[in-house]
Amino acid sequence: MGPFEILCGIAAAIFALYYFLTSTYDFWKLRGVRGPRPIPGLGNFKDVMFNNISAGDYLAKIYNEYKDEPLIGIFARKTPLLIVKDLDLVKDILIKDFATFADRGIPIFEKTEPLSQHLLSLEPKRWRPLRVRLSPVFTSGKLKEMFSLISKCADHLVEYMEKIASKDEPVECRELTAKYTTDVIGNCAFGIDMNALSDEDSEFRKMGRKVFTLTWTALLRIRIRQVSPRLYGMLGYVLPQTDVTKFFTRVITENINYRETNNIIRNDFIDMLRELKKHPDKLDDIDLTDTLIASQAFVFFLAGFETSSTTISHALYELALNQKIQDNLREEINEVYAKYGEDLTYDNIKEMDYLNKVFKETLRKYPPATFLMRQSMSSYVFDGTKINIPKDQKVWIPVYAIHRDPSIYPKPDVFDPERFNDEAERSRHPMSFLPFGDGPRNCIGSRFAIYQTKVGLVKILQNYKIVTCEKTPIPYVNNPKAFLLAPKDGLYLKIVKINQT
Repeated sequence: MGPFEILCGIAAAIFALYYFLTSTYDFWKLRGVRGPRPIPGLGNFKDVMFNNISAGDYLAKIYNEYKDEPLIGIFARKTPLLIVKDLDLVKDILIKDFATFADRGIPIFEKTEPLSQHLLSLEPKRWRPLRVRLSPVFTSGKLKEMFSLISKCADHLVEYMEKIASKDEPVECRELTAKYTTDVIGNCAFGIDMNALSDEDSEFRKMGRKVFTLTWTALLRIRIRQVSPRLYGMLGYVLPQTDVTKFFTRVITENINYRETNNIIRNDFIDMLRELKKHPDKLDDIDLTDTLIASQAFVFFLAGFETSSTTISHALYELALNQKIQDNLREEINEVYAKYGEDLTYDNIKEMDYLNKVFKETLRKYPPATFLMRQSMSSYVFDGTKINIPKDQKVWIPVYAIHRDPSIYPKPDVFDPERFNDEAERSRHPMSFLPFGDGPRNCIGSRFAIYQTKVGLVKILQNYKIVTCEKTPIPYVNNPKAFLLAPKDGLYLKIVKINQT
């Protein structure tokens, strides 16, 4: 074969590769959806893939660049993704046409990641009956029963903070609040004293950290999962289970068996899982394996401690930056204590209107999940447009970008709890605030998250003043490696005991 034939062969191979990498890139153009130009092989996610920018920040950038577009078409490598900006269309997806978008489109790998079979990710066939059976754990009545346990954990947090305050040193608030929420979840959902506050070597806290720490092996897994889901699924037959998977499967199984053997009934999340195991016939032919059961407990633990601890630390950060708001909130807390005495109750928390505004403004500015994911279960035409999408189309709703949209929230970088007074809330579109999602597939544990967060804040602010220090991140920069919204280099603040000021 001569040089010319070799060059022709190389050119043909390059052309074939280019065609393969770009073969889907006319997808949005053919549908009349505008969007940024993709890079062959990388799509529009180069900077996100190389951890130069967080997914939330990237989506906000695209959202603002295509200001007048209701829908934006982008690509994750070759896969077309649709970003939905128009709030009426968001409402259609989450509520009105939920039946078409009941799937989140999150892949489940039963072999490689046995604990991925949870409510957050499950396809509608298994999600619906499980959601119905698990929902009673999260009613307001159940929450009232758990309230004293939450309050007791918050008291332990206050005692723990006394030691920290006496050192007069900066404290990493996300780690501090994660210990509190870990203990709350342990006591309320599993009937286990996880000892995250009292024991620096708490196994549960270690495992919680492991899940959200992006090691090189975890990053490699993520990249293989993204680039070749089929290969990643096959790796489950050769890769050993992770420490996290082994730990949680063992702990949940042992807990259930111990209660069965000793006839212990607590009417909590574990008992609900026991009932499911006893009556699998109520779950419409779902194969109720041990890992499917353990997965539900696993996601409740992870979502329950991480999102709430993140929200508490973000609230403390803003209160440290805005001392007047902190003083106003503390004043309301002290008034309620003066009115009802030292025993905080579920109804006392409901009376704290300014606390509720601070809580909502924290979630407005720092939603833990920066976007919502859905996947179409059939072809669909968006209302009022000619734009159609096929079955299995991935759709993303950019929560962080919506919450930072100056046309919805003027001066979005300013922390202003009055955005959530009654009049202001009524004036806004109901889909302009989505920290817990919306519709039938919203966050099942939102009530629980709200109360463990508020109780933690009340107890902290009643006893301590939160101030900035030399290690406080100003300005706040989103960590491009974090799965949930988090600051780049930790969130350091100083804690001062009230009677010392």
